[in-house]
Amino acid sequence: MSAEQNLVKQCKAGGREAFQTLYCLYAPLLLSVIRRYIDNEDTVRDLLHDSFLKIIKDFQRFEYRGEGSLRAWLSRVCINQALMWLRSGEHRFTDSMESIPIQFSEEPQEEEVDKLSEEQLMSFIRKLPVGYRTVFNLYVFENLSHREIGQALGINEKSSSSQLARAKKILANQIKAYWNSKE
Repeated sequence: MSAEQNLVKQCKAGGREAFQTLYCLYAPLLLSVIRRYIDNEDTVRDLLHDSFLKIIKDFQRFEYRGEGSLRAWLSRVCINQALMWLRSGEHRFTDSMESIPIQFSEEPQEEEVDKLSEEQLMSFIRKLPVGYRTVFNLYVFENLSHREIGQALGINEKSSSSQLARAKKILANQIKAYWNSKE
């Protein structure tokens, strides 16, 4: 039995120490998952707390399906908490920003993107408007289709596709500006 399977077994038995171990092992990863969607650190920490309450409450329903399934389930719980928070606020996933023109220069070269640190790239993603950022994250990191994104956010597929395209243009501009400032 792997360490992950053993931890799942202990959590299913309701062991407090097991849940503390689960938190210690996965909290840093889950904070970074939530940060992809939310840019306020206090809210990120609140959502991690809410996510772990839900994880503890719903752990009996978790079904271990092999190495990595625990991480995937924990991440999904956090993403769902972040999306619920975004939908509950004044954040609207509509085409309201579609009319804002985006100045677009040329796309960055592949090596310009590759030379960026993960931290710098995530910083650029966090600067995207909330709707664009959310669609970008769901499409790129969660591998959802535009139909699935539309269902999750209450928008149509074309809005999802359009917001993704605009997010990519903004990111391209940020990357070009970053390297131009280094010259």
